[in-house]
Amino acid sequence: MPSEAVVPPLAVGQQRSRVCSGWHRRSFLQVGASTVLGLCWPRWLAVQGASRTAPAGPARSVILLWLWGGPSQLDTFDPKPQAPSEYRGPFGTIPTRISGVRFAELFPQLAARSHHLAVIRTLTTSSNDHGIAGTIGLTGSGAGGVGLDGKPLPGSPQPALGSVVARVRAARGGKALHPFFVVGGKLHQGKKPIIGEGGGVLGAAWDPFRLEYDPVQGAARVPALRLPPELTPERLHHRQELLQALDGVQREAERLARQQNLPAYQQRVLDMLLAPQSRAAFDLSREPPALADRYGRTRFGQSCLLARRLVEAGVPFVQVNWSDHVEAEEDAGDGGWDQHYRNFQIMQDRHAPWLDQAMSALLDDLQERGLLSSTLVLAVGEFGRTPRINDKAGRDHWPDCYCALAAGGGLRRACFVGTSDAKAAKPADTPLTPADLHATILHQLGLTSEQITALGLTPTGRVITELL
Repeated sequence: MPSEAVVPPLAVGQQRSRVCSGWHRRSFLQVGASTVLGLCWPRWLAVQGASRTAPAGPARSVILLWLWGGPSQLDTFDPKPQAPSEYRGPFGTIPTRISGVRFAELFPQLAARSHHLAVIRTLTTSSNDHGIAGTIGLTGSGAGGVGLDGKPLPGSPQPALGSVVARVRAARGGKALHPFFVVGGKLHQGKKPIIGEGGGVLGAAWDPFRLEYDPVQGAARVPALRLPPELTPERLHHRQELLQALDGVQREAERLARQQNLPAYQQRVLDMLLAPQSRAAFDLSREPPALADRYGRTRFGQSCLLARRLVEAGVPFVQVNWSDHVEAEEDAGDGGWDQHYRNFQIMQDRHAPWLDQAMSALLDDLQERGLLSSTLVLAVGEFGRTPRINDKAGRDHWPDCYCALAAGGGLRRACFVGTSDAKAAKPADTPLTPADLHATILHQLGLTSEQITALGLTPTGRVITELL
């Protein structure tokens, strides 16, 4: 990948005020109050200044592969070869390295690496609406969520799992990367944002820093940061001009900070923006082309590679969104898993090979770097799909039984939890919820229910001891 396509150095603001020759006070404060970095940075820096002790657990980081739209359990990791054809579908099955577990034939690479995996086959959730189930999947609670009908659910929006981890694991160094990243666009259903990707009742300081992989440029970009109009691509042919512009922003920030007696906060956010280690973490051109090929030259594959870079740089929670929308046909590049029609063609041509390749490469890469034992990787969507195939060769929403894959972070390997019934319609035993997954992840990170309560949150779910 050409180095000139990479995001760093970073762009700041959309204000029309001058950059090099001085920013108006109002303009700079607008930058500070906006979602620069995808978070409310003054509040974040204020809490960053407080000393806190990170909890101890076998996991230091989490990578959540969020399969937005809801993959079919029968066509992925809980196939039912003995079920009637209108349930089992056209795909055969293959053995894994876990006794008693078979995968759909579309996932040979993950089957070969199943000795790293724990397969969870009896997840359930309380809604078949993407918006509500998505909120539950990301937060462990539906409180404050909004359904497709636009009606809000009672209660205050709860924080995303990543926000909880960020709140506890926030680094003390001013130049440290934010502790919660989302790689991918903001989740939405019919252009309506999903509640549950941010800090909720913990506050906007714990919203994620958002990155996106741009397949055209072959690089990561920061969607919350935009160039002022006067800094056109032509003027930025050489990166030095952008650095000079940012230097001007920094000088003005220091002057304004002195006026408000907050020099540390203003300085530290710009330090984080401009720090070489921050920019380096986003720079995929530093990876060998052969490794990038292993992940797959897809948006999801390169996003997984970016997640590994962030974990390696010390970020405790990275969420990779398969897509920002649920419908498989909305985007020819990476549409979501909501496959009401042409499910089997889409699975065979696109979704299964991309997931199989990218997640397998991620597991290999983490293992080779000695990071898998301390990095908990979870792949899951908001619900599953109907066991019975519909008349459009697709599967509809199904909240009663679905799958997840987990690996690393001190979890048991080469095991499965839960057995579904003969058509993967209901748990035959061990029903589990998204809240149980969250409780287990927090346990592996060393966060206790007492610490959750101290944050003003109510602990929910049970630790899945079968995974320990």
